[in-house]
Amino acid sequence: MSTGEPEPQVTATAHEHASEELCRAGLELYTRALREGHVTLQETALVPCVIDLGLLQPEIEDRTSLHPVPPAVVLPRLLRATTDAIAHQRRREVRLAEAFEPLMRIGSPQTATGESPTLSVLSGLEQINRSISQTMADAQQELLAIQPHTGRGAAAQGASLGRDQALLDRGGRIRTLYQHTLRHSPTVIARYEVLKGDAEARTLDEVTERLLIVDRTVAFIPASKDRTLALEVRNPALVRFFVTAFERLWRLATPMYPKAAPQPSLDGVTPRQRAIASLLVEGHTDAVVADRLGMNVRTARVHIAKLAAFLGSESRAQLGYLIGQSGILEQKGQGQ
Repeated sequence: MSTGEPEPQVTATAHEHASEELCRAGLELYTRALREGHVTLQETALVPCVIDLGLLQPEIEDRTSLHPVPPAVVLPRLLRATTDAIAHQRRREVRLAEAFEPLMRIGSPQTATGESPTLSVLSGLEQINRSISQTMADAQQELLAIQPHTGRGAAAQGASLGRDQALLDRGGRIRTLYQHTLRHSPTVIARYEVLKGDAEARTLDEVTERLLIVDRTVAFIPASKDRTLALEVRNPALVRFFVTAFERLWRLATPMYPKAAPQPSLDGVTPRQRAIASLLVEGHTDAVVADRLGMNVRTARVHIAKLAAFLGSESRAQLGYLIGQSGILEQKGQGQ
């Protein structure tokens, strides 16, 4: 029955939001459509997102009704669109970095003398690897490298093998620092079985972030946690600092290749367990201990349990006290 007042018009503008978003009202309508098998076209007027996202489709026989598309079909399609958008932005980032690199050189005050900028930002793994390869191709003397455990597979190792061997063939030298956890890594061992020339490797409990120093004139360091950004450093003072840090770590490290030195076990406590004990005393969690020593959390907890059993600890708090009383950390310092 009419009241004499005009009925409110249903318009899409009454519920505005981005077309790629699913609002609460749209989700409720889609949920009801899944339960009941259909909804009317009129019900979607205020929630156009269900149509824009392809959640509902017209019935073939009845154009006034819409049936729901199964969630198992919709979700992968929406996720794929998101993935494609992210990939597009990453490609745009790389293109911008490549386009601006020569412009940054023009803007550098050093270009008037023909010198390269002392710091360059490298974006994307492709650009980073290309810059390292170009620098290595000109190297004649030495590569100093720190390679922490980052889950790099055989493919990543193989990519650097050719350029490293080329340096050795030119009479150059390569020295690399790893963590102790990589002393028996099949990928690392295979690398030194293939390389021919003056290549050495040593290991430590902990190492710094990845570092490459070429001919003591150029250094490469990560500039982001996911390693998709890097800095190419040509500043002499900074490169000297990196070389000094490397040399000090090298003197403290245990030889691994070409002649491996054994890691002695003192009073039944292994060097790895002593490294773990040192971090536990500092108050670090199992996850931090594992990350610092380049192992997974499960392996770290196995070593912690063995250490606790050896010292007779019944709790985490007691373990820290017993480590301090046992003197094993002092033994570590004497062993080095």
